[in-house]
Amino acid sequence: MIDSIGTPTLYIAFSVLVAILLAVDFFILKQEGEHRVSTREAAVWSLIWVSIALAFGAWFWWYLRGIVGEEVARTRALEYLTGYLIEKSLAVDNVFVWITLFNFFAVPAAYQKRVLLYGVLGAIVLRALLIYVGALLLAQFHWILYVFGAFLLYTGVHMVRAADDEPNLADNKILRWMRKHIRITDEYHQDRFFVVRQGLRYATPMFVVLVLVEITDVIFAVDSIPAIFAVTGDPFIVFTSNIFAILGLRAMYFLLADMAQRFHLLKYGLAGILVFIGIKMLLLDIYKIPTGIALGVVGLILSVSVVASLMTSKPTRP
Repeated sequence: MIDSIGTPTLYIAFSVLVAILLAVDFFILKQEGEHRVSTREAAVWSLIWVSIALAFGAWFWWYLRGIVGEEVARTRALEYLTGYLIEKSLAVDNVFVWITLFNFFAVPAAYQKRVLLYGVLGAIVLRALLIYVGALLLAQFHWILYVFGAFLLYTGVHMVRAADDEPNLADNKILRWMRKHIRITDEYHQDRFFVVRQGLRYATPMFVVLVLVEITDVIFAVDSIPAIFAVTGDPFIVFTSNIFAILGLRAMYFLLADMAQRFHLLKYGLAGILVFIGIKMLLLDIYKIPTGIALGVVGLILSVSVVASLMTSKPTRP
């Protein structure tokens, strides 16, 4: 049996809220049309998405306090906040990969918004499925936590070793397969994914980028979903904190797109977070690190890596 504070009513209400937020985001995107998102605009939207997530956390605490008491409400609200910070932090690495993809394919800035919108929608569906499967596994097999912990520890160490490596998209197996089996145009046709030429349907580079964006969502979801289960086993908290972290990804991309190089040490911070969460999971039956301490450690690691990045310059390659 899965222990969760979430009720069918809460899940439905939250899903409706997300649908409304996505509809508003899509409407605004359509009204703005094709234009390059400025850093200022991205910063404003990032602040809006973070504010909405924090407002939900405050409401969640208030709601729980009225039905289960102050102590449980404080514990669950803290789990939500910690989970949100972890997911938001790990999402930065996802954004860096998007930046690499868009640069490699030279996606015009005005067309990037549409790819990211579909990428966010795909990530929401995917993570909902993975969270459901993860919750079922944990309910049946407690030892799966050790598997998650070992996997996160390995991923964190691997991320440190590969932190300075430049991804080689030209040799990407998926990209090579697509180029071999799908008719692809050499040029963009505005923000369209497909065009018809002489009765034949061709994919555009926009479609190729979309496929690779969705695949990176799968890869990063495999990391981030186990990470948050180290903080809470409540599927509702895992789901809500994950979705709110994803909703602001598009704004985060445009915020970081022009200054990704300034955060050259952030990958080490994200690796440190994964290692810490992995260790926390492996020690779960020996010593349960309090959620408040976990929140502080994650926040400290993230802050140190950001500040260190801003205070130092990225070494140039010989």
